[in-house]
Amino acid sequence: MIVTVTPNPSLDRTFEVPRLERGAVLRAGADRVDPGGKGVNVSRAVAAAGRPTVAVLPLGGAEGALLERLLDEHGIEVAGVPVRGSTRVNVAVAEPDGTLTKINAAGPVLAPAEADALLAAVGARSARADWVACCGSLPRGLAPEWYGRLVAAAHAGGSRIALDTSGPALTAALRERPDVVKPNVHELAQAVGRPLATIGDVADAAEELRALGARAVLASLGADGQLLVDDSGTHFGTAPVAAVRSDVGAGDASLAGFLVAGGTGPAALASALAHGAAAVGLPGSVMPGPADLVPEAVTVTATVPYDRALAEPA
Repeated sequence: MIVTVTPNPSLDRTFEVPRLERGAVLRAGADRVDPGGKGVNVSRAVAAAGRPTVAVLPLGGAEGALLERLLDEHGIEVAGVPVRGSTRVNVAVAEPDGTLTKINAAGPVLAPAEADALLAAVGARSARADWVACCGSLPRGLAPEWYGRLVAAAHAGGSRIALDTSGPALTAALRERPDVVKPNVHELAQAVGRPLATIGDVADAAEELRALGARAVLASLGADGQLLVDDSGTHFGTAPVAAVRSDVGAGDASLAGFLVAGGTGPAALASALAHGAAAVGLPGSVMPGPADLVPEAVTVTATVPYDRALAEPA
């Protein structure tokens, strides 16, 4: 069982257009509405892999009701916490060459009682969870320390914790010793307070996060691949992508792949790479299923190219 926590979920509407032109009236060739938010996407990818999952999230207004219905249609158990504000709606515009323009709404303000109810919902479900994945930005009304409280509560329930967030929320939670954190290279650079230009820089920064409390670091390097630093050592992996259709949710699919494969060691890294590579070839924020994966194309090695420059240094 994998429980996901999404403090600021969304409905994600994606429009596909031939070309985005500022100030023009555009006609979409296709559009879709998907359940959104990083933890929600992880639950969707876990469900697509045939594994049980529960999505814990605040729900408000007609948008929240639609989000719950869409998750139910995906076969995902929803542990919704009612809130007064309406669930946000995000908009993405996708072009044929893979360029994606996103507009993310701020989302509702959570009252202290609503934040406490969200923590209680996680605590009630952590006892039967192998993993609790805490994902995404915090909504207005929640202090950066809230994720630390969540990590402590889930650990107290006996679950392992995967944390995918950034900024003060990430650094504040490290003292509670999450079992794995999943920053991208830009978030990792922000966490250590310096630019990262090579894969070796990323490995050093990951070790710093481990020294601050993270038991393992799964770092996404974009087109350069992924790096896993844990007690088994440092492992580097890549997966080819034939064509990028949308990268919305690709990192979330990657985290789901890592967790369903056990959440530790090179085999889990290979699963993360296969899921992430498959996701970018799908429209909108569609999550990949087993038929979309090409695991034989993934390369994972303990020989890390420390001196290789990053394609997009942070």
